[in-house]
Amino acid sequence: MGISVLDVTDRCLCECLTLITSENLLYPEDHMHWDPADYKHQELTEAIIRAFYEVYNELGHGFLESVYEEAMYRVLKVDGVAVQRQHPLPVWFRGAQIGDFRADLVVAGNVIVELKAVKALEPVHEAQLLNYLRASDLEVGLLLNFGPTPRIKRLVFANEKKHLRCSA
Repeated sequence: MGISVLDVTDRCLCECLTLITSENLLYPEDHMHWDPADYKHQELTEAIIRAFYEVYNELGHGFLESVYEEAMYRVLKVDGVAVQRQHPLPVWFRGAQIGDFRADLVVAGNVIVELKAVKALEPVHEAQLLNYLRASDLEVGLLLNFGPTPRIKRLVFANEKKHLRCSA
């Protein structure tokens, strides 16, 4: 099982990537030679981040999440990216589907996007997205905050159970 978190705090997309380190995070043995080009769904998450900054730069902060959700949806659609709003995703427990949750955005069927419009991201926001990734078949998520300072966190949760569940 592996979890990784990426935190982007600047308007640069690639040059200013900062990897969050924590005792709770697991990294490959060669994490000292980490390459952002090796990210799962890297091109897709870059497109989402570009859309995020496009929306943030035009609208700023202070609106409800639903406003940003609609704006992100429109920008991604115009860019030719497949996106669904409030898409129900199944929640799995011990091999059985026990319910659904609604992701703010699901992009190209591969990335969950959770939007926030708060002063600062808190651990509970990250935990929410991590739980979505744990419970669903999707492995990559972006947490985007349209607060006074734009914030992005990229989470990846992959394990063998997901692949067994998908093939069953």
